[in-house]
Amino acid sequence: MTAAHDPGDRPGRGAGEDPLLALLRRRYGQTWSIRRTAHLWIATALDPDCDHAPTLVQPDVETFVRELEEPPARACRPGRASLLSAGWFADNVERVGGDGACVDLRPPMS
Repeated sequence: MTAAHDPGDRPGRGAGEDPLLALLRRRYGQTWSIRRTAHLWIATALDPDCDHAPTLVQPDVETFVRELEEPPARACRPGRASLLSAGWFADNVERVGGDGACVDLRPPMS
């Protein structure tokens, strides 16, 4: 019996990494952290203060690659900093890993 393949395997973490995912990571890995699920392609900008959309999510790989090449505009007002650089956010969460993931270590409010 073989283990189920996770198409979102990071390099070196899964023996059955998706070759297209590996190719995209080699091509765009200096700018984006790229992963996938069974139905979505996801990229997170490595620079939280980038001047384009910091996250891309697409079900179609061709659309996804077009957006990697020419990312859409940010959703926030021009000149406004990313939430990752906002004072409140920086004071209340801790970055984990190099892919932009953060964690709030405070207990849930009830």
